[in-house]
Amino acid sequence: MAAANGVVSPGGSPGMIVSFGEMLIDFVPTVSGVSLAEAPGFVKAPGGAPANVAIAVARLGGRAAFVGKLGDDEFGKMLAGILKENGVSGDGILFDKGARTALAFVTLLAHGDREFMFYRNPSADMLLTPEELNLDQIRSAKIFHYGSISLIVEPCRSAHLKAMQVAKEAGALLSYDPNLRLPLWPSPEEARKRILSIWDQAEVIKVSDVELEFLTGSDKIDDESAMSLWHPNLKLLLVTLGEKGCRYYTKNFRGAVDAFHVEAVDTTGAGDSFVGALLCKIVDDRSILENEGKLREVLKFANACGAITTTKKGAIPALPTESKALALIAGK
Repeated sequence: MAAANGVVSPGGSPGMIVSFGEMLIDFVPTVSGVSLAEAPGFVKAPGGAPANVAIAVARLGGRAAFVGKLGDDEFGKMLAGILKENGVSGDGILFDKGARTALAFVTLLAHGDREFMFYRNPSADMLLTPEELNLDQIRSAKIFHYGSISLIVEPCRSAHLKAMQVAKEAGALLSYDPNLRLPLWPSPEEARKRILSIWDQAEVIKVSDVELEFLTGSDKIDDESAMSLWHPNLKLLLVTLGEKGCRYYTKNFRGAVDAFHVEAVDTTGAGDSFVGALLCKIVDDRSILENEGKLREVLKFANACGAITTTKKGAIPALPTESKALALIAGK
């Protein structure tokens, strides 16, 4: 078992990382750089940021669980099967008989960037209620990770807030990646308000450069802009900058870590891979958050994982193992 200081004792298994939120099917065009209407065909790829993070953790040798709701349909069963195949605990998964699993059509633009068109009206993930939560699974978390898509509508919003509260009371570190998807929100103002409504509870927050601009209303991606998002409970704020790496901010130090340069095909899941790698490394050693040298090494590893994920289409097939990430770092 883990020792009291948060470091795994010899023979102990790693701490549990529980991801909460949505899992869906991404339909990715067979050809890059064309609109959805022009795409000759689509390949189905499992997606949903919290689920991607859970699989990223498991692929790196960590312990992961997913809590969320899927449709009681072929796609929902397929997604539950993918979590199981990848070693993610599915004890927190529910199936809704009345709603379908969410779908997203993804346009791959030049440089591997993307746009989304969603089919969720309503999808099963939106219908998760607080009463349905597997509280034992949530209480098992040493880290509880979530996004903001589960805050958009009730009853899922109430389920999200309850899950956060239960995890926090059980001693989990709260990790938040807003994962902004504006087309899903009623308005940009509502998105900003809801995303920030739970801001001061998370101890680790990761935002992209685009999300930083959106949340601050500033077109500057600098230290001042990032620190305007700081709050007293925060232990680590990360701003990911795509091919420019990432910036990190803690109470006592701040800095930047360069990216690894690879041939990007599809950026889907790169941020989730980065988050999964970070959480894997800190789950049993929170002292990393207070040691700049150790943190920089962890962020280098997380950058490598993110970079590798952009080299294939679809998030989950591209998520790396630890040996692949270490090989990239070593330049092999």
